[in-house]
Amino acid sequence: MEQRKHWWNGKWGRLARRDVFLRVDGDRWHVEQRAGGAEGISRFYEHDSADAAEETVRALLEGTDNWRELSPRPPGGWDRGGV
Repeated sequence: MEQRKHWWNGKWGRLARRDVFLRVDGDRWHVEQRAGGAEGISRFYEHDSADAAEETVRALLEGTDNWRELSPRPPGGWDRGGV
């Protein structure tokens, strides 16, 4: 599964942090809505098309949070060489 995009609501802490991930696996698109950071609770949505998945993402990002898009990690993690 390849992560395409990641959004974060800009808040720290287990109670306030929320993340939304857009991933693709073959011809299936997956959206994860996570509350509470890495050890939080997730809700998953599966779609047949990128358009349908992106519509779900737009709906999840609505509201008063200050969402910011984060870059996905490259395969194998970040290079420790120069940035």
